[in-house]
Amino acid sequence: MNEIKTIGRALGQAADGSLMFFCNGCDEPHRIQVGDGPGPRWGYNGNPNAPTFTPSVLAKGVQQVTDEEHATLMAGGHVEPRPFVCHSFITDGRIQFLGDSSNHLAGQTVDLPDWEESWNRW
Repeated sequence: MNEIKTIGRALGQAADGSLMFFCNGCDEPHRIQVGDGPGPRWGYNGNPNAPTFTPSVLAKGVQQVTDEEHATLMAGGHVEPRPFVCHSFITDGRIQFLGDSSNHLAGQTVDLPDWEESWNRW
């Protein structure tokens, strides 16, 4: 992954200018693009300590394999992919997980975690 620099309590910034926040529900960072340029763009309030992004942020993918699943794969076994959905509003440094999220925080609103602490742990 590109070099990421901390720009505030809640955000990191990649070399391409995209912003990243750490998601408590997915336990991984999400990257979004702001400002001018190609591709989808989000509105941003300019506050890296208490960011607001508009519209909602939707991340879809496949969950990473667990250590146990990795061992199963290494032994020649099969692991069924587990799709995930993380859909949220980021407002004033808080993340509101919408009901269609597949993570354990669906329907809850929590503070965005500290970027640097989360990034270093990840």
